[in-house]
Amino acid sequence: MTTQNQDTGTERALRALRALTDDRPSVRLRAALEMGTHPDPGHVGALVERCAVEPDFPVREMLTWALTRLPAGTTVPPLMDEVRSALPQARSQALHTLSKVGDPRAWPAITPELLADPDDEVARSAWRAAVALVPEGEERRLAESLAAQLGRGGRETRLSLSRALIALGEVIVPVLDGAAAASDPAVRAHAIATERLLRDPDEGFEFAVEQAKRCVALGGEDPGEG
Repeated sequence: MTTQNQDTGTERALRALRALTDDRPSVRLRAALEMGTHPDPGHVGALVERCAVEPDFPVREMLTWALTRLPAGTTVPPLMDEVRSALPQARSQALHTLSKVGDPRAWPAITPELLADPDDEVARSAWRAAVALVPEGEERRLAESLAAQLGRGGRETRLSLSRALIALGEVIVPVLDGAAAASDPAVRAHAIATERLLRDPDEGFEFAVEQAKRCVALGGEDPGEG
């Protein structure tokens, strides 16, 4: 009976592996669910490889979930290798998964190059992973690295950066104060908006940005003060 159950489990695992490359997203989603429901360390490579090329967002999220179901000792090393991939999606998804795994051994993978990655999606994933993995005592240094990206990209990118900085807490205040004196008005406005959100999370990003722009236009006088 035990042998029969093992055979059934093996067959199920093989079917799931094959289904990961099916043309239908629904089939790939069920395959990732199956692999997460019945985690097998032998599937780490296949899951990581699929993350790099999977076009469907819900399937990618399920792949990440399946990886979090496995021992960190088996997933963290290949994911750390993956963040150096030439494929932006591979880097982004590996960083996203590392942030979900939350194992501190992954911290060395969060390099300055990744925090400044030219691909916005990769950089955003790196910011989130960095905040999730930063060791105690390294928050100020991380805040300085993140602040170097202030003013970058469009609304979603700037909001992601603000959220990452705010997650670090009060340590960001002197860093933002320095950025608020930058020569680039976009950097100044983003720094001011981020500090406003730190002080009042209910204010909303759009309103904080508009107020920050007014502040820059007024030469540094915050219209929300006084």
